[in-house]
Parts: sequence; structure tokens; C-alpha cells
Amino acid sequence: MEIKEIEIQTDDLKGTENFYANVLGFKLIKKEQNTISFLAGNSILTFLKSTNLNPNYHFAFNIPKNKLNEATIWLNSKVNLLLNDENEIITDFGDWNAKAIYFYDNNNNIVEFITRFDLTNETEKKFDASSVLSISEIGIVANDPMKLASQIMDKNHLNYFEKGKQSENFISIGDDNGLFIIVKNDRKWYPTEQKAEQHVARVKIISKGIKHDVVV
Repeated sequence: MEIKEIEIQTDDLKGTENFYANVLGFKLIKKEQNTISFLAGNSILTFLKSTNLNPNYHFAFNIPKNKLNEATIWLNSKVNLLLNDENEIITDFGDWNAKAIYFYDNNNNIVEFITRFDLTNETEKKFDASSVLSISEIGIVANDPMKLASQIMDKNHLNYFEKGKQSENFISIGDDNGLFIIVKNDRKWYPTEQKAEQHVARVKIISKGIKHDVVV
């Protein structure tokens, strides 16, 4: 599954522009009165203006599998990286054959850079914002994750993530290129104490060569 674009909300378009364009250095590709979009490798990250909602989300970016240490140094010069339960910056997801680092953006979204070692995406290019390969995950919050997961899979020709362990509180759909992470209301977003909240998101994907629009 490829995530081509996610559209999420923010109460602060100006602050979001400053964070992604000036702090991280993402390329600004669209700016209108109520929306702003950034290039994220093969994906687009779009924010829509909201008012007094204080929305927060979790999403992740795939980065080259040989660039995690370099990305960590690069990010650490720009943001405060989050520590996991072991008081470490880098989390090793053995079952997924992946490692990740986390930080907050200006909206209190939990953002993740993840290296997936089963993908072939090495590069010798020095790491910067243009090294981001794609949006690899979007978190979705539901009262009944199992029910929503079934609906999304049926409508969009998707399957459970073969490396994931599915439960009533946490479900992963897709593959290493792109994942829906569906969690129950109030479940804590790793590696923080921040509880998951339901906020509108629109996700444009390609699954088995077919384009789909998923609104949750």
C-alpha cells in the first residue's frame, strides 16, 4: 500500500508552515487561505485549517534504512527527540524489522521517522528533509478498531499487516510501504503518555494499483 497524501487538521496554519518549511526544511508545494501542503518524498502532507479543535495525530515517514543514525543527529539539532520506556531515543521494533525515532511537531502531533530493513532504499546522499521517502503510517482512532479495520480492508482491497499482532486496541493494515494504525480511543500513543483522540483525516492511497480515498 502506498500513502500518497494525508489531509489532517491544524488550528495553527502559520505555525505549521514555519515548523515544516523552516525548522524541518520540507518543500512547501501549496499554500492557500485554509490549507497548506508539503512534499514528503513520494507523498504529500496536507494540513487543513480548523478552529478551536486542538487536533493531534500520529503519523510516520519512511527514511532510508542506512540513514537512521544520521537522521537522528540531524533531527536532534532541530527538535527535542522523545525518549522511550528504556530511556532511549531509538526504538527497535524486532517483529517489524524496523527502528524508529519520535518527536512532536508544533501541533503536538507525534511524528515518527522509521527505517524498515526489509525495504531496499539505501542511499549515499547526506540526510536532510529531501531524504524522506514517503508517509509510511497514519494513526486512526476509533471506538471499535476491529469494526473500522474490517470496513477499511473490505472497501480498499487491503489486508492486515503480516508482521503485526492485531488486538482489540491496536490494528495495523497494509505493508512496509504504507500502514493504517488503528487504535482505540484513549490508548496512549507510543512512546508518550498522550492519549489518542478522534479527529478527521483523509488518506489517499494506492492499493494493488487502484487509487482510494479513505476518510475517517
